[in-house]
Amino acid sequence: MPLPPAPAKRAALLAPEAYSLRSTSEEVGTDVPAAPAPAARSGSGRPARRAATGAARARKPPQEEAPAAAPLSPPVALVPKSPPPVQKPARTTGSPALAPRTGKVRARGQGKPRLFVLDTNVLLHDPISLFRFEEHDIFLPMIVLEELDGHKKGMTEVARNGRQTSRTLDALAAQAGGDMSQGLRLSATGHQSARGLLFFQTEPLTDDLPASLPQGKADNQILGVVHALRGKHPDREVILVSKDINMRVKARALGLAAEDYENDKTLDDGELLYSGALALPTDFWTRQSKTIESWQSGSHTFYRVSGPAVSQFHINQFVYFEAPGEPSLYARVTEIRDKTAVLKTLKDYTHLKNAIWGVTSRNREQNFALNLLMDPEIDFVTLAGTAGTGKTLMALASGLTQVLDERRYTEIIMTRATVSVGEDIGFLPGTEEEKMGPWMGALDDNLEFLAKGDAGGAGEWGRAATNELIRSRIKVKSMNFMRGRTFMNKYVIIDEAQNLTPKQMKTLITRAGPGTKIICMGNLAQIDTPYLTEGSSGLTYAVDRFKGWPHGGHITLARGERSRLADFASEVL
Repeated sequence: MPLPPAPAKRAALLAPEAYSLRSTSEEVGTDVPAAPAPAARSGSGRPARRAATGAARARKPPQEEAPAAAPLSPPVALVPKSPPPVQKPARTTGSPALAPRTGKVRARGQGKPRLFVLDTNVLLHDPISLFRFEEHDIFLPMIVLEELDGHKKGMTEVARNGRQTSRTLDALAAQAGGDMSQGLRLSATGHQSARGLLFFQTEPLTDDLPASLPQGKADNQILGVVHALRGKHPDREVILVSKDINMRVKARALGLAAEDYENDKTLDDGELLYSGALALPTDFWTRQSKTIESWQSGSHTFYRVSGPAVSQFHINQFVYFEAPGEPSLYARVTEIRDKTAVLKTLKDYTHLKNAIWGVTSRNREQNFALNLLMDPEIDFVTLAGTAGTGKTLMALASGLTQVLDERRYTEIIMTRATVSVGEDIGFLPGTEEEKMGPWMGALDDNLEFLAKGDAGGAGEWGRAATNELIRSRIKVKSMNFMRGRTFMNKYVIIDEAQNLTPKQMKTLITRAGPGTKIICMGNLAQIDTPYLTEGSSGLTYAVDRFKGWPHGGHITLARGERSRLADFASEVL
């Protein structure tokens, strides 16, 4: 936009003959430096949450408005024939708000919002991905709309996402005063964090892609659109966003910018996942000797501590102190106030007198997990760990004890994600529970072990009666029929939760009614669902969101106890 003319020349410029028809896309007053480009960043403020793509993240300068999006089809406007010369203002290179973060010269087009071209799989993966790019613009090729139309039928998660995306696009296209050629405001439907524009392909775009790429394939047509947009808008950065690895590789081979959609990732690295346990420093008691306060309540001892370690604590996090020649401490954080925290000692489930349905903990993390599973104040428990760490066995033993012995819950409901490791064997006969039978091999194996230990001296009749009693209190349900249900006073076990998407995890957890406890278990190293990674799994999502909630807890089981063969295989294979 040109700067206003000087007052002395304003009268001459107001004359009708001083104006002519000219495209507003021509550069007028280009000596004015463009504002630096703020990049897409997650609106939640979490350091691990990324907005849309990894490359679109430079911190937005304070007190600086996002630059307006340049229209793809320039309108006709009245501009002066010969604009008055504008004196170039001095560039403030020393300002931290204007200087690049790396100290290098800005790339061409970095002063304008980026233009992201979305692949179909991004919209089918996350229907609200349209609103995840903050001040940047989005372009949808016509072939993407065609592919969305082909995926809208059915009852799968992909079909539901396709229908939701179509409804969102219809609402954006129907906004009052909207013009597709000029771009539709993404904030028109209430998503105020999306400050960019949505452009549809309204005209044919010519490109000069290699003839070896068949034009009948949808991926190549999208690549052609990206190539044409880059030539049509050389002053803007055009980026393809796709979940398809081969698509991104082909784009980079053609010299086009391509990135993965990463807004769905809770964590960038699986090793950053909250473990639920924290080792106290070796000088912890030395620093606490003057300020520590302790008292007894029943069989538990409480400690009120302070110091720099408190800043790392979370509610229901386990802390432990182990040092040669000094007494060990195993406790759970029950209260955090200002710079002080209250630690509560644990019940020792390694001792045989505290065995749960004949099961005792064999290591430190299993003891932590049993304290969470047996605590009636904890409504939601997540257990993560490799194969053979005892997740299913401890969850079942704790459930049987609280259902049959303590009568705290009425029954155990067990479900899991039915994702095959190999090829599907086809339809299964029988009722819902019989169809779920082949998926519940882990349940049968652990129940056999638990029933054998409980009725060891009861003989064959006693074991049969015990098995019948246990089976009568355990219901196996399919996840496909969970929507709309409410579980009251139930002990719900969700196995193989690493194969769930965040949306499926939300659907299951919100089924909980009064008095219900939910246990989610999984191994993040064994994800079989396409497009899911350790950072985007529903289990990772639940662990991160429930971290620090007073009625939820998590523990990562570190050591396998199945057999020496299984432990060695988990490490080396």
